[in-house]
Amino acid sequence: MQSFVSGHRADSPQDFLELALGTPVDLWLGVEGESEVERAARLDAARDILSDPEFASGPDDLIRLAAQVVDAHPELFNVVPLPRPARCRPVRRGAAA
Repeated sequence: MQSFVSGHRADSPQDFLELALGTPVDLWLGVEGESEVERAARLDAARDILSDPEFASGPDDLIRLAAQVVDAHPELFNVVPLPRPARCRPVRRGAAA
């Protein structure tokens, strides 16, 4: 199955999030090992985007709220894949005698 957002194909969960948010996910979540200076610059860029009136209308208010939640609670995004459950096979019953 393929996922599309606004006519663009999302090949990975990262692509899907970037297309849905309209910005790179790393802008909101950061990258592992970033310095304090890099983090400050990233958050400053995010604030500039959020202060843009074009970004602040309609459904984008939800994106702003999501960005605030991500910043306040990054532990919510420690996601691990779950194993797929084993396939259940239907029980076949013998023919009635």
